[in-house]
Amino acid sequence: MKRIMILGPCGSGKSTLALRLASLLGIAPVHLDQLAFAPGWVERSQADWLPDLQRILALDTWIIDGNDAGTMPLRLGRADTVVFLDFPPILCLWRVVKRIVANRGRTRSDMAPGCPERLDLSFLYYVATWNRGPRRRVEEKLAQANPMIVRFATPRALEDWLRSLAAG
Repeated sequence: MKRIMILGPCGSGKSTLALRLASLLGIAPVHLDQLAFAPGWVERSQADWLPDLQRILALDTWIIDGNDAGTMPLRLGRADTVVFLDFPPILCLWRVVKRIVANRGRTRSDMAPGCPERLDLSFLYYVATWNRGPRRRVEEKLAQANPMIVRFATPRALEDWLRSLAAG
């Protein structure tokens, strides 16, 4: 595993996994949200941040977490491994709510500067309805992909896998 994509619903732990894999494998993590957002939760034009992503993709090693549909084909074309955190939406919704409470008003390290954690009902709806739209689009793209896909349906299965990686 040298070029790793991490996908999954918001609240599944993509960024946390990226940091853990980075520590285990010695590969720098990249959080797509840091590229895609400007302060105040303003979505940057893809044309503005695509050159940065393309430079990262050209590297021999990377770990990239995030679901951006517009760049998924580019990332899939270079990834050798996709880790799909296929966790239930109710679990992810619970984790998002806990994250909002714990970090409200503060910008997390995996987010772009000036994007503090906040309560956003449309975002919560997106997380709750992940399986009805975003998940289907991710599955369609994965069906056309060549990299190894490692899928986890539970946090326990992910933890077991991480322990096996750490054990060598």
